[in-house]
Amino acid sequence: MQFEVWAPQARRVTLRCDDVTRVLERDPQRAGWWWGEADAREGSRYGFALDDGRVLPDPRSRRQPDGPDGLSAVVDHERYPWRAQWRGRPLPGAVLYELHVGTYTPEGTLDAAAERLGHLAELGITHVELMPLTPFPGTHGWGYEGVSLWAVHEPYGGPEALKRFVDRAHELGLGVVLDVVHNHFGPSGNYLPVFGPYLTDTHHTPWGAAVNLDAPGSDEVRAFLIGSALAWLRDYRIDGLRLDAVHALVDTRACHFLEELSTAVDALAAETDRPLFLVAESDLNDPRLITSRAEGGLGLHAQWNDDFHHTLHTTLTGESQGYYADFARAGLGGLAKTLTGGYFHDGSYSSFRQRHHGRPLDRTRVAGHRLLGYGQTHDQIGNRAQGDRLSALLSPGLLACAATLILTAPFTPMLFMGEEWAAGTPWQFFTDHTDPELADAVRRGRRREFAAHGWKEEDVPDPQDPATRDRSCLDWSEPEREPHARMLAWYRLLLALRHEQPDLSDPDLADTKVAYDEERRWIAFRRGDVLVAVNLASEEAALPLGVPHARVLAAWEPVDRPGADGVVRLPGESAVVLLQE
Repeated sequence: MQFEVWAPQARRVTLRCDDVTRVLERDPQRAGWWWGEADAREGSRYGFALDDGRVLPDPRSRRQPDGPDGLSAVVDHERYPWRAQWRGRPLPGAVLYELHVGTYTPEGTLDAAAERLGHLAELGITHVELMPLTPFPGTHGWGYEGVSLWAVHEPYGGPEALKRFVDRAHELGLGVVLDVVHNHFGPSGNYLPVFGPYLTDTHHTPWGAAVNLDAPGSDEVRAFLIGSALAWLRDYRIDGLRLDAVHALVDTRACHFLEELSTAVDALAAETDRPLFLVAESDLNDPRLITSRAEGGLGLHAQWNDDFHHTLHTTLTGESQGYYADFARAGLGGLAKTLTGGYFHDGSYSSFRQRHHGRPLDRTRVAGHRLLGYGQTHDQIGNRAQGDRLSALLSPGLLACAATLILTAPFTPMLFMGEEWAAGTPWQFFTDHTDPELADAVRRGRRREFAAHGWKEEDVPDPQDPATRDRSCLDWSEPEREPHARMLAWYRLLLALRHEQPDLSDPDLADTKVAYDEERRWIAFRRGDVLVAVNLASEEAALPLGVPHARVLAAWEPVDRPGADGVVRLPGESAVVLLQE
């Protein structure tokens, strides 16, 4: 088979495949590329040596059986016998579920997670969003320090296990979204800079030198990242990608990397005749990100909407520290603003940033499904000192109110694993660095970060302690007992309504009408003929909805239909969904 590698600064490149060494030739058609042929089969171990140095793994390795520092292995993607006849599932009307393979089950593997997919199909989920799967040192970690962007973390099961997972998901009617990281490479086991200018000192990011998207050599780096993205969608039949922190992708070229990526993904969707999509994590509040290329945007299909999360979180918890401050001051008015306009900061002053931030979203051009709405994510839980979920902060009634707002809002809803039954387990920050110095630096950095916010060192879990990961695993016995069983039933009911009532999946943001009472702590909104009301106060509230003829579709606590005056009496810490007749 043919092997090739981009190493523009090398004078000599050799291939080591199994026990054979071959000197590669320069490719006369592609500057900086080397190629050669060698006998190889599925599983053959190989690597490249530059200028007679150490044999290193392939930057485009499809498998790292011995971890990031080991040799690569040949993978024949044509060997897998796909079972599911899958034509894809588009983003409009979707409900996503963020899942971390290493803690979704105690086993922490893709095969074990696949056995639990039936739960999600019964719940009403349409797409499973997997946190990053690329190889990283050790066994357990969040996955955001991965290397070998074309490979699957071996302790999760490797390439074949991911195919089995996707196949099973598709058999159940579930799409699969994969979280990918293009804004930085992991600090351990990363040999990309040895091969070429994958990083540049022209720009700097929180992780150091930036990924090279616009400096000399950036054509090949961009092709490397786009090729990796397309490989997940093509070789593993993934349905969409979540792009981590795209605001950290520094690119001054006229055609932005994200525009080039979205163009390539749309072309693959047309070629394979199935819907494929890109979801960005971005704190820019720039609607051009999710505006079509034809209208001058970058053409991504959706983005995480942290503003909705922040307004919801501060409304429910009363927390106001750090970047929560502006949202806390706005109260229910801030929540109402995001429900109708998408962004909270749309050119307004951000006290956290000490400058104005964002720009307005044109509701006539941007559909609501292009914004993901959520109350919890891996970041918003795991980056708290003790990884405490909302279930550790709120009463069951307020959790039910949060679920109601998330699952009836005009956005694409996303849940974080275990949220649907108010999981009692935390989700903490954990690592498994094999480099003792890096492990200690992460441990000390984590404690120093939270000490600045008043936390005692002993109260911050040690990321390197295996018990930290173990505590973060879901307890699958919880859904079978109260109060978790009742919460799970509520989520199932709300998701069923979302799928049954066309008004709840209507992407028209401008059609959402909101009313609220800051003093009495209630908020209500209307989407077509569906009305949603939430009472966050502990006392009963009389909500003047102005709809005398409506029936109750779902209620956390017993609620009578509105009287002739159109008033609904809603118990404290409760929610109701009504349908106008």
